[in-house]
Order: sequence, then structure tokens, then C-alpha cells
Amino acid sequence: MEMVSTIVHQLTRNLSPEEIRNSGFANYYVDHTLGLWPQSAGGVPFNACEFQSKGDPITDLHEDMAAEQKARSTYDNILRLVKDPDVCDPIRYLREREIVHYQRFGEANRKDCSK
Repeated sequence: MEMVSTIVHQLTRNLSPEEIRNSGFANYYVDHTLGLWPQSAGGVPFNACEFQSKGDPITDLHEDMAAEQKARSTYDNILRLVKDPDVCDPIRYLREREIVHYQRFGEANRKDCSK
């Protein structure tokens, strides 16, 4: 979250009022100025309902693995749309990290299931 927030801050910190209006960013700007307010691309604010936990290790590992894949997919979509290397390079790093996390959760799940 910190890396994505930093990228958004760097991309928006010097926007002129005209750029804000022309970019479709005006409604967000009215509510949050250039502050970061986590929300989906559709404008739905982040909330704790996004976290899933059943208290069962195997179920929770599968949920964690799904979350890693959803994040990777989001990063893939960003990379399809953005060509700025200052954005793409850290997004590629985050994407690779999601893949490694997915692999580690999978290893933990295999070890837990084999007992």
C-alpha cells in the first residue's frame, strides 16, 4: 500500500486545477484534495469487509492465496495501461512479490495438508 500510495502522490502532487478537471479527478479532489483515500477503480471506498478469515488454517491460506492472485491481476492491468517506467518498475516489483507470496502460501498449505 505504501508503494502504490507513493506512486499516486508523485503523479498527482503538481497537478494544476485545469489538469485535475480534465483528468476526471475533480470529484476525488473535492473530497480528498491530493490526500490518499483507498478505493477501488469504481470509487468504492476500502473497508475491513475486504478481509476474510474463517479461523481455519487451510481455508485462510486459500483466501490468502486468492488475495495474492487478485493483487497480481490488478498489477497486470496497471502494466497494460501505463508505460511510465517510474510507475511500471515498482509495479513490476510488487507483482513479482505477489507471485512469491502465492508460492510461499502454497508451500505452507501443502505442508499443513500433509500432516
